[in-house]
Amino acid sequence: MKKWIAPLLALLPTLAMAEDKLNSGDTAWMIVATAFVMLMTPAGLALFYGGMTRAKNVLNTYMMVFIAYVIGSIVWVLWGYSLAFNGDGAIIGDLGKLFLKGVSSDSLSGTYPEFVFIAFQGTFAAITVAIASGSVIERIKFSTWTLFTVLWVTFVYVPITHMVWGGGFLYNDGALDFAGGTVVHMNGGLAGLVLALMLGKRKGYPKEALHPSSIILTALGAALLWFGWFGFNAGSEFAADGVAGSALLMTNFAAAIGALTWILIEWFVYKKPTLLGGATGAVAGLVAITPAAGFVDVLGALIIGIGGSVVGFWGVAWLKKVFKYDDSLDAFGVHFLAGLWGALATGMFALQNLAWDGSPLKDHGNRVSQMLVQLESVAVTMIFTGIVTAIVYFVASLLTGGGRVDEETEVIGLDEAVHGEKGFNLK
Repeated sequence: MKKWIAPLLALLPTLAMAEDKLNSGDTAWMIVATAFVMLMTPAGLALFYGGMTRAKNVLNTYMMVFIAYVIGSIVWVLWGYSLAFNGDGAIIGDLGKLFLKGVSSDSLSGTYPEFVFIAFQGTFAAITVAIASGSVIERIKFSTWTLFTVLWVTFVYVPITHMVWGGGFLYNDGALDFAGGTVVHMNGGLAGLVLALMLGKRKGYPKEALHPSSIILTALGAALLWFGWFGFNAGSEFAADGVAGSALLMTNFAAAIGALTWILIEWFVYKKPTLLGGATGAVAGLVAITPAAGFVDVLGALIIGIGGSVVGFWGVAWLKKVFKYDDSLDAFGVHFLAGLWGALATGMFALQNLAWDGSPLKDHGNRVSQMLVQLESVAVTMIFTGIVTAIVYFVASLLTGGGRVDEETEVIGLDEAVHGEKGFNLK
C-alpha cells in the first residue's frame, strides 16, 4: 500500500493547479452565454420597448437602446472593466487595467479567458443603461442620452458593480446577487425613474391615449429577452456545471410563472387577458429570479416568480397612477420593483446546497443576518443610484443645451425630426 502513497501525494499539486487551467467546456459555455446576453439588448430589449412606443417614435426608441449597447460596450472595455473589477477599494476599483493593460490571450478568469469575462460583463453594463431608456422615450434629446450613457456607465454602473461583485464593501459583507438584481435591474429601473421625474411628462400624458405601435413586436422582444436570459443567469455561474443547469431551469420556470400570474391578474381585474400583459409578466418574473437563480429550488423560484409579477403589476397599474409620474414603458415598475423583490427574496429562499461553499445560509440565525445584508445592498443601490444619476443627468443636460426635445419635435415624432427616418412606412 505504501508504494502507492508517494505517487498519489506527488499528484496533489498537479490536481490543485488543474483548477486554474483553461477548461474548454467552461470557455465554450461562457462564449455562448455572452452571445445570448448580447442578443438581449439591441434585439430583445429594443423590440420590447419599440413595440410599446407610438409609431412616430419607434425608430428613436430602438436607436436609444442600440446606442446604449454601442457606447456601453466601448466604455466598458476602455476603462469600465478596470474600475469595476481591478483593485480592492470599498466603492470603486482602480485604473490598473485601463485599456485592458496587462490582459492577454493567456490571461484567465478562473477556468476561461479573461477576455471572455470582460465581454460577458460588458453586455451587462450595456443592458443596464439601456433599461433606463424605457422611462424617458419620446421626449429626451438623443444627444443628451448619448452623453448620459457615457457618464452613467462610468459613475453609476461601474461603482455599483464593484461594490456588489468586484470586491467592494457589499461583496465583502456577503451580499447575494447571482446575476444582477441590484447591479442591473434595480440600478437601471431607478435611474429611469430619476430621469423621468427630471424630464417631466410627455405632452398629453396622461389625458391622451398613447397607443403602442405593435404589441407583436413587444411580444417578440420579450421572447428574445427570455431566450437571452438563459445566458444572463446560467452564465453567471461562470462554469458549465450543475448550478448553471439549476439557474437555467429556475429562470425559465420563474418567467413562465410570472407570465401566467400577470395574465390571471388582468383577467380578474380587467376581464381581458392581454398579450402585452403576458409579455410584461414574463419579464417581471425574469427580473425577480435574476438575483436568486443559482441559489433557489423550485419552491423558491415559484414564490419569487409570482411575487415579481404581482409587484410589477402593482407598480404599473396602481403606483404610477397614484403618483402620476410618466415612466413611459414602466422600467421602474417592472425592473426596479421586481428587482427589489428578487433581491430581498434571495435572502429568504437561498439554499445552502445550491450556493457556493461557505454560504451563510445554514440556519435561521444566519438567514436573518443575510436578510440584513440584502437590505443593506438594496438601500445602498437606491441611495447611490438615485443621487449620482440626478447629478449625471444634470451635467449631460447642461452640456447639450437642455435634455428635452422641443415641443414641435415631440409633436412630429422623434423618428423623422431627429433621425430623418420612419420606423414604419405604411403609405
